[in-house]
Amino acid sequence: MLVKNNKDSIIYFFRSIWLDITAIVIYAVLIGTLDHVTILRQIAIPLPITGIMGTIVALLLAFRTAQSYERWWEARKVWGEIVNDSRTLLRQIKQFLPELEYQRELKEFAQRQTIWCYALSESLRKIPFSEKVLHYLEQHKITANNIPAELLNRHADQLALICKTYQINDNKQVQIDTTIARLNDAMGKCERIKNTVFPKSYSLLIHFLIYVLISILPFGLEDNFPILEIFLTIVVASMLIGVEKTAIIMQDPFENSPTDVPMSALSSVIENNIKEICSDTAIPPLAPDNYYYIN
Repeated sequence: MLVKNNKDSIIYFFRSIWLDITAIVIYAVLIGTLDHVTILRQIAIPLPITGIMGTIVALLLAFRTAQSYERWWEARKVWGEIVNDSRTLLRQIKQFLPELEYQRELKEFAQRQTIWCYALSESLRKIPFSEKVLHYLEQHKITANNIPAELLNRHADQLALICKTYQINDNKQVQIDTTIARLNDAMGKCERIKNTVFPKSYSLLIHFLIYVLISILPFGLEDNFPILEIFLTIVVASMLIGVEKTAIIMQDPFENSPTDVPMSALSSVIENNIKEICSDTAIPPLAPDNYYYIN
């Protein structure tokens, strides 16, 4: 998950496009050379046609990139809401329960909310639960197809019990239940983003048009400067492939890659904040030593 910018992020990006760039370089050098020594020299595509094709590709790429970034940014905003609501939930439990009685209940809510954050992030990435999550689930004998949803159900069940036990008034109960409902809504938004697949036909269309443009580009440039023709073909084609790959990377923010929404980092922040709320003691934040890390 992306935590801070680093030269490694650039390396990761180039690793994802190096095959395309290699193919482009080979094609540009080959066609650029043959275009000056063979019958290919007679092939000339008017530059306006190449320009029209380039404009179409640019418009499609701009729309694709905007939609992909919107998905990534929506996912990041949802996790920002999770951070805020996690803090709010524990603060409400701490303030609304009787001072002499809240410690045990607060600890249970704190543990469960922490595990919920880690379980949600790991479920979205479709990876096995971490040891921390598995230990909690085994300890509390929790089994369900949707573990994060079941943990929120346990929140609601415990809330009903403590409201009955400690005579919590209805207004305070509604406030806590509303916070739990917002966490449930945030989980649903994440699942919607995860399960909504970007149209494959649209991706294939853009990819096809990019390679059509790359194929005709050398024949639309002047033949007087072969080195310049090869250079321009490589540069223009690489820019188009780079923009397309950027959109592809951003469109799936929960795919367990370095460009994901930083769910592990945010879960650690939530855990530290919850510990501070429970203990009233400042806890140093965790600082990852790489530009991303995966739990």
